[in-house]
Amino acid sequence: MAALLQQQFTPNLLRITDDSARHAGHAGAAPGGETHYHILMVSAVFSGMSRIARSRRVHAVLADAFAGGLHALELSLRTPEEQAALEATKD
Repeated sequence: MAALLQQQFTPNLLRITDDSARHAGHAGAAPGGETHYHILMVSAVFSGMSRIARSRRVHAVLADAFAGGLHALELSLRTPEEQAALEATKD
């Protein structure tokens, strides 16, 4: 998953967290995990794109992963400018 996202989006920041354990017993959860992920990605590719367009683009890139057992993604998709503004408010 990380390699595909790196290749397609050349992100400044990519953080992938397996949240499957938090979803044990929920629909789509598998005993071995690797079904529910949170992805934080900062990429210039997202400039000018709506939140929905960004999400659709990531889902399209990961279509094979969904076919292979990935069930759910929580996505935080930002441009470098959005990330910088968010970090500036934390200071």
